[in-house]
Amino acid sequence: MQKYGTAHIDIDKPVIAGSYQTVRYTYAAEHPIDDSGYIKLVFRFASDFGVPQFTEPEDDNFSTVTTDGDCRIEPRWDPKGHTRPWGKALYLKITGGYLDTGETITVVFGDTGQGSPGWRIQTFCEKTFEFKTFADPYATYRFKELESSPIMEIVPGPPVKAVCIAPSQVKTGEDFAVRLRLEDRWGNAAGPAKSFTCRFPSEGGGEYEGRFGSGVNVFTVRVKDEDSGLSAESNPVLPAADTGAPAMWWADFHGQTEETIGSNTIEEYYTYARDCAVLDICAHQGNDFQVTDDFWSKINDASRSFYEPGKFVTFPGYEWSGNTPLGGDRNIYHKTEGGPIYRSSHDLLPDEASVYSPAPTADDLFQRLSVDQSFAFAHVGGRYADTAMHKEGLEVAMEIHSAWGTFEWLAKDALSRGHTIGICANSDGHKCRPGASYPGAGKFGSYGGLTCLLAPSLTRDDIFQALHDRHFFAATGNRPLLSVTARAGSNGEPFMMGDIIAAGNDFLELEVDYYGTAPIDYLEIIDGNTLLERIFPGAEPAAGNRLKLVWSGAERKGRARQTSWDGHLKVSGNRIVKADPVNFWNPDRQPYAEDGTLIRWESITTGGAAGLVLELQEGRKGSLNFCSKQLDCEISAGDLSQEPTVFRVGGLEKQLAVYLLPDNGCTERHLVLKRRIDPPAPGAARRAIYVKAVQEDGHFAWSSPMYVY
Repeated sequence: MQKYGTAHIDIDKPVIAGSYQTVRYTYAAEHPIDDSGYIKLVFRFASDFGVPQFTEPEDDNFSTVTTDGDCRIEPRWDPKGHTRPWGKALYLKITGGYLDTGETITVVFGDTGQGSPGWRIQTFCEKTFEFKTFADPYATYRFKELESSPIMEIVPGPPVKAVCIAPSQVKTGEDFAVRLRLEDRWGNAAGPAKSFTCRFPSEGGGEYEGRFGSGVNVFTVRVKDEDSGLSAESNPVLPAADTGAPAMWWADFHGQTEETIGSNTIEEYYTYARDCAVLDICAHQGNDFQVTDDFWSKINDASRSFYEPGKFVTFPGYEWSGNTPLGGDRNIYHKTEGGPIYRSSHDLLPDEASVYSPAPTADDLFQRLSVDQSFAFAHVGGRYADTAMHKEGLEVAMEIHSAWGTFEWLAKDALSRGHTIGICANSDGHKCRPGASYPGAGKFGSYGGLTCLLAPSLTRDDIFQALHDRHFFAATGNRPLLSVTARAGSNGEPFMMGDIIAAGNDFLELEVDYYGTAPIDYLEIIDGNTLLERIFPGAEPAAGNRLKLVWSGAERKGRARQTSWDGHLKVSGNRIVKADPVNFWNPDRQPYAEDGTLIRWESITTGGAAGLVLELQEGRKGSLNFCSKQLDCEISAGDLSQEPTVFRVGGLEKQLAVYLLPDNGCTERHLVLKRRIDPPAPGAARRAIYVKAVQEDGHFAWSSPMYVY
């Protein structure tokens, strides 16, 4: 068998995620490479390392290419230069001669000789970061993969942040475990999560926070890591008697690994979900056209192996990845192992072979799946789901938040068509951090979402039933408490989110209780696509010296949805005392103040939201000039109130919203309300009543709708 060369790197020890390094890569030819032939290095789609550049020697990621052959090497970077998942490609073209046997090409990634800080390594951990190498020796553009390619291990940096995770609901008077995860600056787990035992009530064990539901105390726990000195407050915890009522279970149903377009292995994925993210429920979703029959068996084996009733629930599944006109992305799950995989295509399967026939449209797919054995979510990723194709009882939810952004329009589309759906959020993470999915080094991207299931026990049967009953709510990665209940009439039967309610002529007595993980901006009660009411946690701010600017939206529903909000804010007649970023997840791309009157930023939204919380020195005096690629406007601080002032700029829900926040010292995390909801008028469509919560820190939550007729 002809060998085409060898490759190695000079890194023989782990490197820290997100750090700057110099990596010397050397290819040695074992077969001559003709003039205009190539060496090609390819990297995974999920990798977010700095793009190698060859023209600016003082800037980040400057790289050099040399050879000892009698030829020149012309480098060219192509972000989609190879078959997925190895899309990122560095082409090294041999020109002006040839590369003979034994001669070498050397690439110095991050050459610091002329002032560059080096090559920024990808921001997430991976044991086998590969420099996959191909050769085109005959200049035919038919690339031959080397027998082996260099591998580098990427590990977490030192911890800079602690995250405390507690069960959302615990039994009164019983011990329960609280986990503390230490994270580096990019969100990687810096070691195993540590466990602490707590009990409520207990002296010093919890911080009393308020009341929830029917007057039950709500607590948070603060835990400190003695080694690092880092501490964190937990999500709110609800101690409750063992009444058989639904408990709250947290899930991330959606992520990929290196077997398709993500990173690391499916075993590492589930281990992280269970032990680091402290999820109760998890599932894996590989793009169907990359899932071979062997990997489908492995998905089922991993799901079976990690399922532990009462502790950790898994579901085998895959992402049906049809083109949008054929139905768009759908997440498909089976209740148990052994189910079929009906792919949108067999495009990346070896010889396109499988024992399962494809389902080329979402309608074909839905016809083959059983409501009793499967469930589905509509999804927005590279493709977006077309809600015109839908199967009641099977497609139980619209996934309106993920690492790709926030897509409330997807739920609105489904509700406008009369579909009975729940609202969920997941990560769709590719970095093997389900349940704690930071977006990494990109200018855009969101922290991955979570879905909270309301079910009596942590078993597949009960979770499966809760999904079909739409007893769940969505959150953007935090873990608030949300209860939405109702009675038809004053003394009617109680209902919960997701239920279908035959109200008849009775009004609906709606009760909403939200306990956040940060101060609340407001809650909204929504009927389908209509905002019924926006409720604020307190009175109009007296001083009015704190305000929030939030920009959001996308260009369109499809892939080219990125909206640039790069710009600045200039304050006149006042000064900025403090500016806190909202949803600027990249630590290297934070807003920066040039003085007390000017702030600049780089920001892209893909449906989600980003912004600033400002504290002004002189209350509501002066004006704010907002200047970005989307909008230039001047805002008088004296005209602002709690009610958002909104500037709409077209596209897909693109807008800037500006509003006052409660005065300093007001940190209300709890909002409870009761409202009367009238039944639909005779002959009118049923009502779909749901709740949206907006927090000061940029997190959101949505209940699944109640359907009233």
